[in-house]
Amino acid sequence: MDALKLIGVLIVVIGFAIKFDTIATVVIAGVATGLVAGMTPMEILDTLGSSFISNRTATLFVLTLPCIGICERYGLKEKAIDFIRSIKNATTGRVILIYQVIRTLAAAFSVRLGGHPQFVRPVVVPMAEGAAIAKYGEIDEETSDTIRGASAAAENYGNFFAQNCFMGASGTLLIVNTLVSTLAEHGFENVEATVNPLSIATWSIPIAVISVLVGV
Repeated sequence: MDALKLIGVLIVVIGFAIKFDTIATVVIAGVATGLVAGMTPMEILDTLGSSFISNRTATLFVLTLPCIGICERYGLKEKAIDFIRSIKNATTGRVILIYQVIRTLAAAFSVRLGGHPQFVRPVVVPMAEGAAIAKYGEIDEETSDTIRGASAAAENYGNFFAQNCFMGASGTLLIVNTLVSTLAEHGFENVEATVNPLSIATWSIPIAVISVLVGV
């Protein structure tokens, strides 16, 4: 019966696979899980509402989207393209690589920079495409998709692989807590001396460097 409570996971997987509305999928999964767990409709609504209120700060990035839209409406993309065309020897690869290096350094110091909707789409992609257009002329849709994919990858590489270089990052602390508790359960002693935020952050630096090399 306990396994049946995982029906929410199955609903999410199916919903994402058929490209169903994301919010609707998550809500349906939550309601189904609550019903299977024996919760009343009011208890389900109370849980969903409490979870939304306690995590509402995670949705603040939505406020930036209208600002980005206004900037795009008044020529942000065009200015980005004009800027990159004015730089000699600028190539698509160099533009994306420079952004990844900047993103990696920012993540390593826990500076929240960029993001796909706030920075990659309105700034990095137009500059990368502008460099390609300036060198090769008009580009086809397949090339444009490749450039956009590489730009998105640079954001992901820089953010994901470098964030644990910061000792106070949530991911670093999660790794430490998980390793310490797991090793202690298996009889290891004095694990705090070797497994700590500093050691995790130190060993994350080579990973961040390798991610930049992969980007190159």
